[in-house]
Amino acid sequence: MKIYNLLFFISLSLFLFSCGSDSEEADSGYSLEIAENKKEFQLGETIQAQVKGEKDSVVYYLGEQRLQKITGNGSLNYTFTNEKLGKWDFTAKIFRGGNKVEKKEEISLFNDTAPVAYTYEIINSYPHAKDAYTQGLEFYNGVLYESTGQYGNSSLRKVELQTGEVLQKIDIPSNYFAEGITILNDKIYQLTWKEGVGFIYDVDTFEKTGEFGYNQSKEGWGLTNDGNLVYKSDGTEKIWFLNAETLAEEGFLQTVTHRTISTKLNELEWVEGKIYANTYQKDGVAIINPQNGAIEGVIDFSGLREKLGNQEDLDPVNDVLNGIAYNKDTKQLYVTGKDWDTLFEVKIVKK
Repeated sequence: MKIYNLLFFISLSLFLFSCGSDSEEADSGYSLEIAENKKEFQLGETIQAQVKGEKDSVVYYLGEQRLQKITGNGSLNYTFTNEKLGKWDFTAKIFRGGNKVEKKEEISLFNDTAPVAYTYEIINSYPHAKDAYTQGLEFYNGVLYESTGQYGNSSLRKVELQTGEVLQKIDIPSNYFAEGITILNDKIYQLTWKEGVGFIYDVDTFEKTGEFGYNQSKEGWGLTNDGNLVYKSDGTEKIWFLNAETLAEEGFLQTVTHRTISTKLNELEWVEGKIYANTYQKDGVAIINPQNGAIEGVIDFSGLREKLGNQEDLDPVNDVLNGIAYNKDTKQLYVTGKDWDTLFEVKIVKK
């Protein structure tokens, strides 16, 4: 009986080992080959790829975006046109006899044109509170709202544009560093930096009515919305799509030029179908296509800081450009910075 059991377990072990070996051998028998071993592409370019090994079909993906199905031993010839840009896994899902194997290579997809260069003209200047470490700035029904940061000094404010007077304000608990805001359907949504939570307020009373958590996004930086969808930056190259009802993250785009992937995008604003985003500690504001992440333009705001009355009192590293507000009713654009004493109405002009 003991000999029988021993033989049974030896046979079972050999069977399992054999099955495992077959699976690994089947996996290692495939290779994903990209023509010229190319890893960087632009919109309009064609990727040529093939899976080596016997198979029934292969389905190719860019990230989670399905590109094309190829049957038999054919190769992929696919021209990028409307895909989301950025760094993605280029995946081949290989099917044979009811089994599936995946092979991946990382590639980058860039825009096909360089960003258009813009500068600005100052139309008007208005007072801005020197204790406002601006993190978010937004008009809603013609009224200006602002979120300010720093531990122990974070707040939510309603501001009179012409005078800079704070009309309404609540202080945020000192263990939170407030970040960007956006307003949708009479609700104010406010991010915190590293605390992994956002706050929801009634737009009229500033009464806190709820909270929402982050999911995969790294931190809380900027917020905006297009009337249906909320967009969130987190300090990386990603801008996340949030469900307007639940604030759950439902995907992301990456911000990309014709040759680079951009990071540290901070305050966000929705302007006539595009996302405007300032780059933290830089004088540039990117104009982003919300469909694919292409940076289609860059506004150079250098020299604006020299127009401030309190420039000498500012920290050049931290008291930087941050704050973009667009009044969609008047088509006017405003910018300011952290602890700046001035808010500027500007006109954007091509260089």
